[in-house]
Amino acid sequence: MQFRQQALSKLQSPEEIDLPVRFARPQGLLVLTVTVFVMIAAAVWAVTGVVSSTLTAPGILTHAQGSYVLQSPVAGQVTGVLAKEGDRVSANAPLVKVRTAQGSALVRTIAAGRLTTLVATIGSVVTTGADVAAVEQTKSADDPLMAMVYVPAAEGATVPVGAPVDLTVQSVPTQQYGVLRGRVKAVGRTAQTRQRITAFLGSSQLGEQFSRRGQPVAVLIRLDRSPRTTSGYAWSSSDGPPFAVDSLTLAEGSIHLAEQHPIDWLLP
Repeated sequence: MQFRQQALSKLQSPEEIDLPVRFARPQGLLVLTVTVFVMIAAAVWAVTGVVSSTLTAPGILTHAQGSYVLQSPVAGQVTGVLAKEGDRVSANAPLVKVRTAQGSALVRTIAAGRLTTLVATIGSVVTTGADVAAVEQTKSADDPLMAMVYVPAAEGATVPVGAPVDLTVQSVPTQQYGVLRGRVKAVGRTAQTRQRITAFLGSSQLGEQFSRRGQPVAVLIRLDRSPRTTSGYAWSSSDGPPFAVDSLTLAEGSIHLAEQHPIDWLLP
């Protein structure tokens, strides 16, 4: 009661009326100003800013038609090999000559392309259905390279067609020449088994490598072209590497997923 009376007496004192009222100390005003500024900046960023995420997955440079494994239709001893790895072969071209109990037979290609793997050697013995060679299908030597990236099946639905992609190519020093540029051309609808990957790439080793963590979804990447680079493709550096990049070169793709405004996921 005593303190209340003292407070009332001070309020009723005429000499106290003209004294200025202090709302906050200078330090408090500074903190308040900074807080308001930060809140305004956060509100502007929430409305105008964007948030992006990146999905990284292993892949390989290849052609859209894929490859096929050529198998021997007969059993016998190889007496002639009519091509070497790296050669372009036409459809139905003789590739390997085999001596059988009934006479000589030829193993022919199925479709035109580039001979990437040759298993058969002169003097070796092949059985019916044995792998003889692998051919990467191409219509011409000028067919553009693409990339196939194998994304975990659970994340395949998050990849939009047209999304930009940065590819780190195994044979190209990234720090010196940068990354290869591209965009998502197509996203597979079903998960790829090891057998399907093997059939497409023409290599059981690659089929096992890309399916090691489960059955992935195949994402086809169209590489950006550039007439200014030696490789003919666009890189993050101005010139890229001073050499051409080959198909069946391993790469790692960083897919830039769709950007969102922060307010889209901050609001319930």
